[in-house]
Amino acid sequence: MKISVLCFDLSDNAAGRADLLARLLEPLGAVEVIGPRTGAGVWAPVAGGPVRYTSVASRRLPGFARTAVELALRADGDLIVASKTRLASAGIAYVRRLFGRRPLLLDIDDWEVGFYLRSGFWGTLGRAVNLGNPAGLPWTWLCERLTRLADGVTVASRFLQQRFGGVLVPHVRDTDAWKPGAGNAGEARRRLGVGSERLVLFLGTLRDYKGIDDLAAAVASLDRRDVVLGVVGGEPGSAAGRQILSLCPAARLLGWVPFEDVPSFLSAADLVVVPQRRTPDTEGQVPAKLFDAMALGRPVVSTRVSMIPEILNGCGVVVEPGQVSALAGAIARLIDHPGEAQALGARARDRCVERYSFEAARGALFPLVERVMAGR
Repeated sequence: MKISVLCFDLSDNAAGRADLLARLLEPLGAVEVIGPRTGAGVWAPVAGGPVRYTSVASRRLPGFARTAVELALRADGDLIVASKTRLASAGIAYVRRLFGRRPLLLDIDDWEVGFYLRSGFWGTLGRAVNLGNPAGLPWTWLCERLTRLADGVTVASRFLQQRFGGVLVPHVRDTDAWKPGAGNAGEARRRLGVGSERLVLFLGTLRDYKGIDDLAAAVASLDRRDVVLGVVGGEPGSAAGRQILSLCPAARLLGWVPFEDVPSFLSAADLVVVPQRRTPDTEGQVPAKLFDAMALGRPVVSTRVSMIPEILNGCGVVVEPGQVSALAGAIARLIDHPGEAQALGARARDRCVERYSFEAARGALFPLVERVMAGR
């Protein structure tokens, strides 16, 4: 069987979920990820991995019609999997479903319309009339309204499941390959410029809703020379990087690293923090980096947003979002009590293997694929 996974932007971190879906589906046949690119190439963290990518040039409307034709022709799998309710992924998949008679599995890992609602009334109104952008609000809203065209739906959080139905498939990890001690922790600490200090790690895209400013302020408030904040995924010269350094001058920043290098940085960390803020879009979002840290058996501090309390129940520390003092207190607690931190990390690893591994995800996903294929 051939499976075509459609991703709305191969140059962005949207490729992360598409890459995960491709890895999960690989035992069922030949898998290819297809999508437009807004940058020079495929998103750096996944570009060097085993998944096969085919990209086409991204164009604004009306030129997007040419992009759409190219995508539809390349999405010739026996099964079409669309990652996200976006025009260049779900929109193309709907066309293949209706006119190409290809079975469609729609994967929803974010409430895409929610991303636009945080900009307020006037910001949302302005985006609502932006018809030229294929990734804009009007087309995203339309793709969300047409989800019933899919033969099957998977979602990444319970919020999304309540909104769209479907089978829950979180951002899982290959716990056979990602395990405690994986990677080269010493090399990762060298690249961050960290010696014997305790390393508090943030790994991911630097966006406001991810709460990196809260984390930088929290670590700075500790005023401890034995504690260093490491940020992997942010360039020091970027606006977000400069903001972090203004809040926490001693922070160590490193740009994107390949996905296969992530275990090294997690192994190097004494503590991983995922300080998600509560916004319209994060209510339906579960940060993938939670599962990275859990697979490696690292102690995690996060916030009470979406499914995070359920995921970390009994195996992590959860504080209220946006509370810098509470975040600082949780970090200091685990830094000063390494035995507790180690026990939490071990329990997080066990939870990840049980519920958030490739094996667990395939147990839910494969029967759905079988029903989708049989139904069509």
